[in-house]
Amino acid sequence: MFITIAEFIGRLHPLLVHLPIGILLIACLLQWLSSKQRFSELYQAITITLLCGMVAAIASTISGYLLRMNEDYDEQLVNIHQWLGISTAVISIIFYFLHRRNAPVKVRLGISVLLFLLIVLTGHFGGTLTHGSDYLSFSGSGETTAIRQKPIADVQEAMIYTDIVQPLLQTKCYGCHGKNKQKGGLRMDDSARLWKGGKDGIVLIAGKADESEMIKRLLLPRNHEDHMPPKEKPQLNEQEIALLHWWIASGAPFRKKVKEVKQSETIKPILISFQNNGPEKKLISDIPVTAVNRGDEEAINKLKERGVVVLPVAQNSNYLMASFVIVDSVTDSDIALLLPLQQQFIWLKLGNTRISDSSLYVISKLKNITRLQLDHTNITDTGLAHLRSLTNLQYLNLVGTKVSLQGMLALKELKNLQSVYLYQTLIKSSEWTALKNNFPHILIDSGGYSVPIFETDTTLVKPKKKS
Repeated sequence: MFITIAEFIGRLHPLLVHLPIGILLIACLLQWLSSKQRFSELYQAITITLLCGMVAAIASTISGYLLRMNEDYDEQLVNIHQWLGISTAVISIIFYFLHRRNAPVKVRLGISVLLFLLIVLTGHFGGTLTHGSDYLSFSGSGETTAIRQKPIADVQEAMIYTDIVQPLLQTKCYGCHGKNKQKGGLRMDDSARLWKGGKDGIVLIAGKADESEMIKRLLLPRNHEDHMPPKEKPQLNEQEIALLHWWIASGAPFRKKVKEVKQSETIKPILISFQNNGPEKKLISDIPVTAVNRGDEEAINKLKERGVVVLPVAQNSNYLMASFVIVDSVTDSDIALLLPLQQQFIWLKLGNTRISDSSLYVISKLKNITRLQLDHTNITDTGLAHLRSLTNLQYLNLVGTKVSLQGMLALKELKNLQSVYLYQTLIKSSEWTALKNNFPHILIDSGGYSVPIFETDTTLVKPKKKS
């Protein structure tokens, strides 16, 4: 589906809006400085700066108006932001002509102060529209941030929607479908509006999760145009999607307790993960609470020189993640480069590499590992046995490997293990029951997902062969 020229110009607003902010703030600063004798030579720079800022402000105002016409935002907030933006553009024009006519310094200083205040207020309400009313005080670090739930002493007594589903929607969906913004006319922070759906129709079909638009879009490839959340936003993980699927399949109840709804063997361990007798519960907590010293820079640089992506797992954290996915022909010596940083590494991505069982012996020395991706590698049960020493391991991806039921049983003592991905392995369908019996509190993903085809998808139709 092609967008109109007006829609295209409107979508340029997030890009254009930063130009007048920066340029006009510089113009205000130059005006304040040039009023002092020792900075009087800056006076000549104000003209061109104001001209550029004024043009940028007008362009930003026009694009913002077009964006408003083609997107859904909170009416009251967008009105305030719009008129503040228009006022900023008008004052910048007045400021420019007063400067060109060499108006009295006090007049120009006064209007520069007014322009500064308008820029601040316009930017604030723009941020409120984009990030929510609490964007100045909310503390979060994107996709790696744990989802904080209300303390649940007994998950079976919890309310399905208010205690489990709503906090998830609030974290991943309200940014685009909440009070401040309703993309596609869909608002999800109110149960009545959620049932009503958006411009494209309803998103929930009670009792039919696979037919519900919400689930269909969650399961689309991340780079698909209709995938939700957008690919640049924090994504839902497998557990969260499973929760929403279970909720909708159960009739999407808003006033029922967990114990009043049928629970499959797959959903039980996910629900148990919410249960907590303490003051606070985190659904996902794969970053250790204990602080660690900063990693050795020389060791980090050696990994980067080899092509390994090394990044902190969260803001202001010394814990690290390493990804070998773009490294050619990963060897045991490459894996050994991790050892000087064995205290800092907690996430490790080795999927689609050529590592073998000998590499896992080295990895077993990284005692703080919580997330380990080994999918589509050559590891077997022999290598898997080395992982018994990773007592902090929570997430393990073994998709497309040669591990069997016996290899998995060697990991029974890993008490912190929460989820394992095992499809396309040597585990037989007849062995899944035994596997679940041995790991009753772990989410075991056996695959078998299907991605729906939309009418807008491109399909290839081949003619039947003539007999």
